[in-house]
Amino acid sequence: MDIGFERAGFEIAVAVEFDPSCCDTLRANKPTLKVIQGDVSKIASSEILKAAKLKPLDAGLVIGGPPCQSFSLAGKRLGMDEPRGRLVLEFIRIVRETLPVGFVMENVKGMANWQGGAALRAIEEALAEPVFYEGKTYQYVVQHKVLDAASYGVPQFRERIFLVGNRIGKGFIFPEPTHRSGNMQQGLFSEGRDNRYVTVWDAIGNLPDAEEPSEIAKRVSETIKGRIEKHGY
Repeated sequence: MDIGFERAGFEIAVAVEFDPSCCDTLRANKPTLKVIQGDVSKIASSEILKAAKLKPLDAGLVIGGPPCQSFSLAGKRLGMDEPRGRLVLEFIRIVRETLPVGFVMENVKGMANWQGGAALRAIEEALAEPVFYEGKTYQYVVQHKVLDAASYGVPQFRERIFLVGNRIGKGFIFPEPTHRSGNMQQGLFSEGRDNRYVTVWDAIGNLPDAEEPSEIAKRVSETIKGRIEKHGY
């Protein structure tokens, strides 16, 4: 997400990450980036703001992808009943305490249907609750949509839910797909926004033959058909 937002013109002021190896990767690739290594549930918003050299209301965006295993179809789907799922609440806390102009949170599509959508509704309601700061009231307009990476030129069907919000009363227009399926051989797609899906062969067809899949990969692949039949995706 950091790379995407940088390419969109934003400057990443501070990153919070628990995994030491991930922190090492961030520091190696972004030596000037302030990285706070630790459990976000134990890190005060004031510490994050201090590291970024910002005050409440200063930040343009808070962005994040709280751990998705709790909502993923590949996991046990414990959702908000599991510690990793509750890290979503820490994202909400940081947004409400730092008061950025806007926020973007990404998670797996499974979040939308956990307990009939209870998790998603609770998250949106918490983010939309008014915040009182220094005599003024701030409130976020919150929206969500499931987007598929394949619709934007990625050679993978990867559906993710995006929650966005801002405190300046603006609606958000989610990006229109730039790629879609169709009869590729008949050339129905002109150059521009109606390009055909990018296939895996397009992306890696020139690579050498792959090695035999691991036993874990084989075992997970055997569950895909059953998940699709049970959940519809």
